Amino acid sequence: MVNLVGERYVPTKKELEEALIKRHSLSVQEKIAKGRVAIAGLGGLGSNIAMMLARLGVGELFLVDFDQVDLSNLNRQCYGVRHLGVKKTEALQAQIKEVNPYVQIKTKTIRVTEENAVELFLEYPIVCEAFDQAENKAMLVNTILQHCPNIKIVSGSGMGGYGSSNEIGTKKVMNNFYICGDLVSGIEKNYGLMAPRVQLCASHQANMILRLLLGIEEE
Repeated sequence: MVNLVGERYVPTKKELEEALIKRHSLSVQEKIAKGRVAIAGLGGLGSNIAMMLARLGVGELFLVDFDQVDLSNLNRQCYGVRHLGVKKTEALQAQIKEVNPYVQIKTKTIRVTEENAVELFLEYPIVCEAFDQAENKAMLVNTILQHCPNIKIVSGSGMGGYGSSNEIGTKKVMNNFYICGDLVSGIEKNYGLMAPRVQLCASHQANMILRLLLGIEEE
């Protein structure tokens, strides 16, 4: 029986699972499907990371951001003109459902602070830090490392401008803490944030999260 929504074909859960197993192998996909990942910040890093994890078939995603989509986001974030003025949590959830309607998604439209971070993320074994500002990055990383010793955190730092792609990398800083990026380039002066390097860093973060889901803890 053909599964239709309106006039549009939608694969069944079993069909989509079989397609993922064909690409990833059964043993790998079983681990990915059990994965539960929280993403703090749904901008250039977080929106692209979430979409990559959804394409992998990660079982559950927790999407957290306080902001709405605006015109300045479109040069690097996973949104379109139709999303302008929409909460990022809502816009991203809708896009993920177009790619994999069977990913379990939870959202929270809230600003992450030192006071609420532990309560927000305590239940998730992997937290992806994807904020724009350095002080917010440091706040979340330090809070999780101090209060949630069993959580693995994957952070992004240094993806500004148009420098060499080869400068973007992944580093295991300490047990349960990984940083992706070049660790240097920001948005000062006219260096800017551009889609290629932002997405390179996002890809490093998504791949490190994948490795952690598979039980690989080396960078």
